[in-house]
Amino acid sequence: MTESTDRTTPEPDVAPDVEGDVSPGVEAAQPPGRGGRSATERLEREGEIAADYLETLLDVADLDGDLDVDVDGDRAAVSIVDSEDGRVPRRLVGRDGEVLEALQELARLAVLAQTGERSRLMLDVAGHRSARREALVARARDAVAEVRESGQRLALEPMSPFERKVVHDAVAALRFATESEGVEPRRFVVVLPA
Repeated sequence: MTESTDRTTPEPDVAPDVEGDVSPGVEAAQPPGRGGRSATERLEREGEIAADYLETLLDVADLDGDLDVDVDGDRAAVSIVDSEDGRVPRRLVGRDGEVLEALQELARLAVLAQTGERSRLMLDVAGHRSARREALVARARDAVAEVRESGQRLALEPMSPFERKVVHDAVAALRFATESEGVEPRRFVVVLPA
């Protein structure tokens, strides 16, 4: 395998075919969804379709959990949360979020099947993704402090596309540049000196 390097200054590099992430503003530049719906209405519909699919899946598997649907920026966001009947089984997150990622892809496919359009929907289970985001932002701040002090580039551990995007965004907010290096599944972020 060959190693690839993509330099970003300061916008993040995330493979759109893996996680569905694109540069900020790309969605906003596109016309409203089919039928003249606004972007918000289209995202709400994506969330409802995904929630219906996931609710059916939970019912078939006889698992507890309620579904919350929201719009987060330019994405539909669905969360499986604890219900009055019981807690969401943490096995729906899986090791390193693997089951969560698979459920997210299934929900995106359900949206595609009904709308004919790709979705960038984000799924969270039992707060796992939001907790991971907080930890990654803290890691990005620590990395910037280390690079600022040493003046040397710093390679972080391999991360998923979602995780890399969070780190790219957090580092860019601190006015430092990043690049992604390596090949999936061992692709990682490098924080560059200012």
